[in-house]
Amino acid sequence: MGTALGITRTEHTSAELRALSGRCADGAQVRRLLALALVLDGHSRSEAAALNGMDRQTLRDWVHRYNAAGIDGLKSRRPPGRRPALTQQQKAELQELVVQGPDPATDQVVRWRCVDLRGVVARRFGVDVHVHTIGKWLNQFGLTRLQPRPYHPKKDADAETAFKKTSPAWSKRRFPTPRLRHR
Repeated sequence: MGTALGITRTEHTSAELRALSGRCADGAQVRRLLALALVLDGHSRSEAAALNGMDRQTLRDWVHRYNAAGIDGLKSRRPPGRRPALTQQQKAELQELVVQGPDPATDQVVRWRCVDLRGVVARRFGVDVHVHTIGKWLNQFGLTRLQPRPYHPKKDADAETAFKKTSPAWSKRRFPTPRLRHR
């Protein structure tokens, strides 16, 4: 059998470890703290591990992490996750491109759609992403995928307001107030 399990950190007693476990939100860290408290009380490695639902070797590994980093070494680590498709610099360049708008001569479009931006990202950065990812990035930039209604470039605003004021469709006389009927 292996050598005795030695906890070299002496800043916490077994009672203090149990008290700390009551304030932890991470269930796995609570199990680890309680297992260490049992070891400090003099229980064997296999007994302390079995009472806390782990293997002897796992408890040994947690003791080494506790000796090296203290209570923080017993916290569950989050995996780093997937590497981002674009760097921060590339995202900033994409945001600038979207805010400037497309050039109809070079980009062959008059307004950006997510499908168009997907092609631009593939050409410029060599990254193939889904259209929904483009929409998420626009949301992160504080932009929206919605486009304003198109308007005619030769639109006369004064004629529009005059039409609204004189048109019977906009007149209040055309829409009388409904009357309630009592039975």
